[in-house]
Amino acid sequence: MKIFMIADDSPVIRKVAHRIIEDMGFIVVEAADGIEAQAICASNMPDGILIDWEMPGMDSLELVHWLKMHPGAQNTKILFCTSEVNVPLMARAKRNGAHNFLLKPFNRAMIAAKFAEVGLLADAPQAA
Repeated sequence: MKIFMIADDSPVIRKVAHRIIEDMGFIVVEAADGIEAQAICASNMPDGILIDWEMPGMDSLELVHWLKMHPGAQNTKILFCTSEVNVPLMARAKRNGAHNFLLKPFNRAMIAAKFAEVGLLADAPQAA
């Protein structure tokens, strides 16, 4: 079973994402800030990570850069989560190692589509 981490300082975002991602068959772990996320990754690297752009403890780009340099994270898929389309910010995240982006507010179909795009799911969901 694949492990997915949600790194976001919002308990509401973590709870919503946790429920959706767990229902998709992942083991879900949570981190409330970048330092906690780094510690979790150092002990048990997840298959994928949803990283909020603005988190306390460690800048999200620092966390992504650390993941990029960590020998156990070569196959970890990184999704940046933000509430606004900010092309310069997204370009910086991509240069630092993000594989894709997820805009808030999100839903199950949006998460499944992004997971499929980065290879965490076999197929994107079909529209009903």
